[in-house]
Amino acid sequence: MAESITTLAAIPFHVSGRYPKPLLLRRCQTEKIEELSSQEFFDQVRDLSLGLGTLGVECGDRVAIVSDPRPEWIIADFAILTGGYVSVPIYPTLPAAQMRYILADSSARVAVVADDVQAEKIISVWAELSNLRAVVVMDPGKSNNELEREILNFDSLQARGHQRLISGDGLGRIYKELAMAITSDALATIIYTSGTTGEPKGVMLSHGNIMSNINDVDAVIKLDSDDEALSFLPLSHAFERTAVMLFLYKGLTVTFAESLETIARDLQRVKPTIMTGVPRVFEKLHAKIYATVAESPPLRQRLFHWAVGVGHTAAQALLAGRTASWSTRVQRPLADRLVLSKVRERLGGRIRFFVSGSAPLSVEVAEFLFAIGIPVLEGYGLTETAPVLTINPEGRQKLGTVGIAVPQVTLRIADDGEILARGPNIMCGYYRNQSATDEAIQDGWFRTGDIGFLDEGGYLTITDRKKELIITASGKNVAPNPIEAALKRSPLVSEAMLIGDRRPYIVAVLVPDLDALALRIPDVDPEKTLLKDIVGLPHVTQLFGDVVEVVNGQLPRHEQIKRWAILPAEFSIATGELTPTLKLKRRVIVERWGSVIDQLYISSE
Repeated sequence: MAESITTLAAIPFHVSGRYPKPLLLRRCQTEKIEELSSQEFFDQVRDLSLGLGTLGVECGDRVAIVSDPRPEWIIADFAILTGGYVSVPIYPTLPAAQMRYILADSSARVAVVADDVQAEKIISVWAELSNLRAVVVMDPGKSNNELEREILNFDSLQARGHQRLISGDGLGRIYKELAMAITSDALATIIYTSGTTGEPKGVMLSHGNIMSNINDVDAVIKLDSDDEALSFLPLSHAFERTAVMLFLYKGLTVTFAESLETIARDLQRVKPTIMTGVPRVFEKLHAKIYATVAESPPLRQRLFHWAVGVGHTAAQALLAGRTASWSTRVQRPLADRLVLSKVRERLGGRIRFFVSGSAPLSVEVAEFLFAIGIPVLEGYGLTETAPVLTINPEGRQKLGTVGIAVPQVTLRIADDGEILARGPNIMCGYYRNQSATDEAIQDGWFRTGDIGFLDEGGYLTITDRKKELIITASGKNVAPNPIEAALKRSPLVSEAMLIGDRRPYIVAVLVPDLDALALRIPDVDPEKTLLKDIVGLPHVTQLFGDVVEVVNGQLPRHEQIKRWAILPAEFSIATGELTPTLKLKRRVIVERWGSVIDQLYISSE
């Protein structure tokens, strides 16, 4: 374990001094892969930090970042942090009006954005942002001065900073001294929650909040400077941002995928040893592999299922801490050589483990990953907890749980089943919202809003969100997440959502996976068929009816899905139905598909 440091501002100095690597950061693009060394990373952080000072940014001022995941995001973040400023990450998928709210609420002085598209959003609402002095664009593009407000590019601001370094103003020469003087209780960032209900709240995290969490995870997960990580989740999300900070702290090479859609390609290009992800990514990976197998000749299908079965049996023994049977030990190398190693090759061939967070991962998908020889470390946390509360330790994983509390965190379960947490990673509070802070933190315990239980070994199981529990008109409580997960175990179901709060019974809306459907129905062509073309087709209805029937057979009567509908369009981030980490925005879905849902409650009898 590297020596413990207490502020995020110390990380760039730590990385450049301890891990002087020729390759620290990369970004995949269609034609090429951009690369940065440790020294280039440090130089750009320093120059940008000094450049921000030329825009009138002072210690404690807020600076927003609006960008897709890329090296410049991390450079901007550390430039802000080492300058004693406060970073405000904003999802680039947000429309201008929502960006305006965050920029105004945080009183941001500068916004660092990816490109002209993001710049135009801010320009369109700039008149309503009295505190915003400048917009800095990462990609080459707009550069213009208008009175006291500036639009300039990343490179030119770094050039300004470098000029300060070599000039005689003195501040450049004491950059490190000022950065190292930042204390652990200084505010580092304000992260606005996704705001699925009402306006988003700004979560205030100090340097010490996040750094204590980095040190805690470092104590649990074995990382080495020879490791390489692939990152593709939004850095505006606390999970991925803290993960990337941890990776750099440990000297890993971090590569940013071009997009969610290019993960398969980029796994092959960079062959990482570690990848973080959210359950939906691993579920889609699982479904894609099985859909591909289903197209294979019968003999190859049988070989695949035999090999995965052997891998599953071996993994079960390993997870239980016992020696596999003689038969399994004999078959496992053969299964690996013939099938499992080839599946891993499709994922780059060097993955040591996946890390899953943000939502519960289905046991079926986790078991499959273990069976093919890729352990998955599932954890749990929230933005307000910086973010990690628990993680499954490598070699001691217990599937179906989110692991044990990290070293400095204490958990307990309230009388109503809510998970409570205490530790140095708990937020300072919600920005300018004391009432919400007082509601969330009571007697020193943070109320997570999640329902769960701890077993005798301290492993935590999440059963549902407290506020997402469905209470039917008859007063029955139904936890939607496990049932939705059961529906999505079918390759045919891309997304599923249950409805039933204050309603007489449970219904579901389902989004088909066209690739999987094409394997069952020859007339479906994923390249040409639209979802609206298949809604109501009798053979499609029958297939999905069978899926619902299987799930219902596992449920008590009050949880069973009485009626359901296939939706004619996918859920997406662009339409607001999914968060940037692919979680359902239930209120938005209910509003958009209200007429379809209402029809499910019109009696067919």
